[in-house]
Amino acid sequence: MDSTLPRRAPGASGRKHTTPAPQPGAPSRALRIRAAGGWEKFMRRADMNPKDET
Repeated sequence: MDSTLPRRAPGASGRKHTTPAPQPGAPSRALRIRAAGGWEKFMRRADMNPKDET
């Protein structure tokens, strides 16, 4: 098979993937992770201790 396009070697394309700078006032990644953990803990506790509806 003869191709006029140059062969491309597999590997990095040369692009650098960087995380975008957070917007002013936006929570940091660490804070979002902590909040997610707290939410999971809250939901587990809510499932363990059902409230009486009477």
